[in-house]
Amino acid sequence: MKSRILMYLFIFSVLLIIFQYVNSKNIIDKYEEDIKTYKSELAENEATIDALEEHNFELNYFNIDRNDNALDYFVAQGYNTEQLLNLIKEGLYTMNDYDGEDHPIVPFVSMTDSKLLINKIRILNHKWIVANFTDGTYWGEIFLTYTIAENGQINYELKEYFMYPKFS
Repeated sequence: MKSRILMYLFIFSVLLIIFQYVNSKNIIDKYEEDIKTYKSELAENEATIDALEEHNFELNYFNIDRNDNALDYFVAQGYNTEQLLNLIKEGLYTMNDYDGEDHPIVPFVSMTDSKLLINKIRILNHKWIVANFTDGTYWGEIFLTYTIAENGQINYELKEYFMYPKFS
């Protein structure tokens, strides 16, 4: 009787060990599969991030913030570039506050009841600016040059412009 109890106990122990082994193996296999999945997702996400960073760099290529030569030009003349760039933009934005129908720099007259306003400005380098304008219905873009006078006044000169046709 005692040997039978030991045999049943031994068989029960072996079955318990086999159950534990199979269960642990399944858990480890699932974790390994999850790790592989996460690693592949991580690799895909890193590739996407790299592509977006490259795309963002291309979009910002013609921007004074990435143009060290243009910034060095201002630094060599003794300007604080951050303040100067803000002044250049603010100078154009203040032109949006005008009386009458004629915008001071945009060569078009609004075809709606709204005024023409400059929306976005991109300073390309130490001489050129691109900006867009709208009256709420019609849109266009202008290409400007700018100079900084001895007294610190910023002068803008319109070089090119166009307005998009309204498509129905």
